[in-house]
Amino acid sequence: MFKQRKNKTFKYKPRFSEENQTDVDLDDNFDSKDFTSKWRRQRGNNVRVKGALPVKTLILVLVLLLLCMYLLEKKYM
Repeated sequence: MFKQRKNKTFKYKPRFSEENQTDVDLDDNFDSKDFTSKWRRQRGNNVRVKGALPVKTLILVLVLLLLCMYLLEKKYM
């Protein structure tokens, strides 16, 4: 009476399965000296993101705000 929908099928291949890795890749993962050298090379390539305002500027604004609050409280109280 009504047309039934078939379930979707996917051809999934895991990216990091044991079958897909070659012997060279397995040896490469266990070599600790190679890992540290790769890590040191990649560590220098990080891109730093600047914040909206430097910390010194934020502290200065906070001090000025507290000073203004103190002066206004003394003046009107």
